[in-house]
Amino acid sequence: MPDIEHLQIVNVTPSKMYDVLTTAEGLSEVWTNELTVKDQIGFINEFHFGSKDITKMQVIELVRDRKIVWKCVESDPEWMGTFISFEIEEKNKKSHVTLKHTDWREVTTFYRFCNYNWAMFLYSLKSYCEDGVGLPYQKRKF
Repeated sequence: MPDIEHLQIVNVTPSKMYDVLTTAEGLSEVWTNELTVKDQIGFINEFHFGSKDITKMQVIELVRDRKIVWKCVESDPEWMGTFISFEIEEKNKKSHVTLKHTDWREVTTFYRFCNYNWAMFLYSLKSYCEDGVGLPYQKRKF
């Protein structure tokens, strides 16, 4: 099964990074303004992208300041059953964030589109953490 993996280095502590990736305040500035999230194992986070597109991610694993894992339980059919993880490691007083989107069934046009958009997500994450301004879905051009 193909996977998507990206690394971003951000000039913030792992604690700050974890907070951005597990709270509505942070994720609304980085990914989408329309969401319901909770940093609780088993909770189903909801992310809305326009009036009809919704993605639901079940929180599978939380390791404070180190790791977040979601399982996609509702979204585009190609995302169903896939996992998104954020692994945070501190190096030289910066957070090294490895984003993984695993268990894709095959490489498709949508896989390639998502690969690009996960890179944009990490750009938005870095911009928000370091400059206070992210690039969520509502501000992006597609």
